[in-house]
Amino acid sequence: MIFLKGMRKIIFQSLLILAITCFVLPLVTFCENQTSAKQLLFGMTVRDATAPFYQAMIRTAEGKAEELGVKLVVMDSHDDVLAQLEHLDNFITMGINGLVFGGTVDTVSIIPGIKELNEKGIPIMAVDNSPEGGRVELWISFDIVDSSRRAAEVFVDLLKEKYGGEVPKGVVIEITGALGDAFTNECYEGFHSVIDNYPQLTVVQGEGKWNNIDSFERTSDLLTRYGEDVVGIYIHTPDIMGPGVVAAVEQAGYNPKDFCMTGICMGPEGRDLIKQGKIAAIVAQPIADGAELAVQYLYDLCQGKEIPKIGDTIVKEGALWSPATVVENPRCEGGFMKLKAPIVPLEVSPDDPRLWENKITEL
Repeated sequence: MIFLKGMRKIIFQSLLILAITCFVLPLVTFCENQTSAKQLLFGMTVRDATAPFYQAMIRTAEGKAEELGVKLVVMDSHDDVLAQLEHLDNFITMGINGLVFGGTVDTVSIIPGIKELNEKGIPIMAVDNSPEGGRVELWISFDIVDSSRRAAEVFVDLLKEKYGGEVPKGVVIEITGALGDAFTNECYEGFHSVIDNYPQLTVVQGEGKWNNIDSFERTSDLLTRYGEDVVGIYIHTPDIMGPGVVAAVEQAGYNPKDFCMTGICMGPEGRDLIKQGKIAAIVAQPIADGAELAVQYLYDLCQGKEIPKIGDTIVKEGALWSPATVVENPRCEGGFMKLKAPIVPLEVSPDDPRLWENKITEL
């Protein structure tokens, strides 16, 4: 009897352990799956979601996020830095896992919001422009100074071609972005690193303020003042100021083909002006590629994977932005991934399907 009682106790305990195991093990597995399946949440802030440039950025980022199973929330600041600061606060409240910083109208005033994200341990990837303080893990863009230098070299080559191999004496109209803006300063630096080597050229500036209305008015004013002395027009960013400049040239009775116009940042507007022969060449900014890489690298960080670091060179076969080098960010703490930028139409055709300007209808 004692033996049977002992056997019953052993059998009961074994059955109890088996029952507990069958219940607990699936529960543990379920909890682990729930944790691993938790969807990442990224925020994205942009200057003006209506512009084709930002539409390409947003749609590419959304496509990459969907591919990775990430939820991406986009907020449009409408070029209002106070609204953008509020958006950054909202993102923190939402508990985002990372931020795609899609540019700002004021790279200084946005710094407090960037630093607040830094304090919360939220990683940031910047595309378009970079804040001038705080930290971003990577600023993924083309080199504005170097791209402007290359556009200026093309500008000089066109002048030489037109004037028998020599740079002529004359006036060059420079249509700038918003004065005081870091992007404008870098455009100016790159352009003048070349053009200042030709003292026979007198450069006169008009502040285009990143829009076609101001660009039209400033170009009209300068053409009225300098008239036949003008030998060329350099536009900081033809995508958002080129149409205004060209319209002013045509209204003044001139042929845009006679002014050797170049600049950086193409957009659909600049592409069309190149195809019409009204702008000679533009260094194209690979903004959509930058947005895609930003989402991928944020995802990689959240997965504990390494991302490119200062000193690295990243190569992707067939990509217009490759090879890209990573250097120290000149504007804030972190790295700057310098994407290669092609000169259109000298290095690639304006119809090249890899250009975001030709992919935007498909995004």
